[in-house]
Amino acid sequence: MDQIKIGKFIASCRKEQGITQAALAEKLGISDRAVSKWETGKSMPDSGIMLELCDFLKLNVNELLSGERIMAEIYDKRAEENLLAMKRELEEKNKQMLKAEYLVVIPAVLAGLVLVFVASFVTMPVWLRIVLLAFALMMIFIVAFIAVGIEQKVGYYECQSCGHRYVPTYWQTNLAPHTGRTRYMKCPECGKRSWQRKVLTKED
Repeated sequence: MDQIKIGKFIASCRKEQGITQAALAEKLGISDRAVSKWETGKSMPDSGIMLELCDFLKLNVNELLSGERIMAEIYDKRAEENLLAMKRELEEKNKQMLKAEYLVVIPAVLAGLVLVFVASFVTMPVWLRIVLLAFALMMIFIVAFIAVGIEQKVGYYECQSCGHRYVPTYWQTNLAPHTGRTRYMKCPECGKRSWQRKVLTKED
């Protein structure tokens, strides 16, 4: 989606309604800075506020995401294009989140292992050795919990028995045996346990 085009369209529709950025922001319960970012193409309205924004600007969501008024005869086609564009953007964000998981985990685990090595083999007072070991283990555990949280929220797990894709709870994900991003869990659809792989979308 073209954020610059959408931003200009939001500005145009706002002016058509004769309201300022500050007035629109007040109606939506947000800052006028957020409205300014939309109109300059620096960000997009959150999905939770999109319907309310469209209501104030007298347009529909497909028109907002297209950055223009849509004729009735091409409405369905444009709606499909917008849905596909949103799906692609969500997939890309999910990929970035999973990459971020590695960027957080690998340096933290390596740093923790270095601290464990230092505490184990370098001569130092006992109290300092205990502090270093405790800090290293705490850091590794905290990062592991954060990493599982990222993985659990991004995408879905696919049951190998019935193909159902779902989002398990944090603790179901955290406590499940795993190899990489494949976890051994019970499917809520068929009730069978299997090694369920991480996928980014609800359906192929």
